[in-house]
Amino acid sequence: MVYFVATPIGNMKEITFRAVEVLQQVEAIFCEDTRHSLPLLKKYDIDKPLYSYHKYNEKGSLEFVLSQAQTKDIAVISDAGMPCVSDPGNLLVNALQQQEIPYTVVSGPSAFVNAFVLSGFSTPFTFAGFLPVKTIDRTRYIEGLDASHTLIFYMSVHDIERDRDFLLEKLGDRRVCLVKEISKLHEQARFSMLSEIQPDDKGEFVLVVEGKQPTANWESLDPLQHVNMLMEQGTDKNTAIKTVARLRGVSKNEIYQLTLEKNNQ
Repeated sequence: MVYFVATPIGNMKEITFRAVEVLQQVEAIFCEDTRHSLPLLKKYDIDKPLYSYHKYNEKGSLEFVLSQAQTKDIAVISDAGMPCVSDPGNLLVNALQQQEIPYTVVSGPSAFVNAFVLSGFSTPFTFAGFLPVKTIDRTRYIEGLDASHTLIFYMSVHDIERDRDFLLEKLGDRRVCLVKEISKLHEQARFSMLSEIQPDDKGEFVLVVEGKQPTANWESLDPLQHVNMLMEQGTDKNTAIKTVARLRGVSKNEIYQLTLEKNNQ
């Protein structure tokens, strides 16, 4: 039996009893980086043979993994979260199906699920993972997504500015929630417009982009009504003020003063 086991995405305590039990019982564990996985395994007194299984050797290691799976119970884990979700594993799943080797999934954390809940945005959502590297590939990729859905992307610190500018060009300026350090002490969920995302010095990020909202005839509204309309759609007050100011070509201070005057009446 092959077990695809989810591991913590931040806090080491976020692992299920079943995951620990399975990892203690299997005869071998395949992981992305043995050095990364060792602290987790040691914490739960798991001492099993470890083999590297990552995106750079996934194809080359496939036959070896299959040969092990034919005679042993083995586990496949990633550095964090669920295998096969932007991590190695799907090639192995397909090969296991073809060879009729039994396999299953041991449930657990996945970063994009946490980020979606933290965002408070609506379903349906589409998990898009990492954008392709080449511009032509990422253009085709983004054009194949349903822009009305909440869209969830993974981003590395090195790509965040490029990804922001690309998404801004293709999707337009939208409300976003940028999440980092999920389930750790310094977890952050930053709400802003897509255009306002700033680069960071380290880490990996999950970007949740609000789905395209129905076009409203805001031109017929006065600025305060426009702000209220956006807030009724779920936009926080500060972002609503910034959006109204940008669309109307005025300073955000002007819109802010209008809201103060209204509140003081």
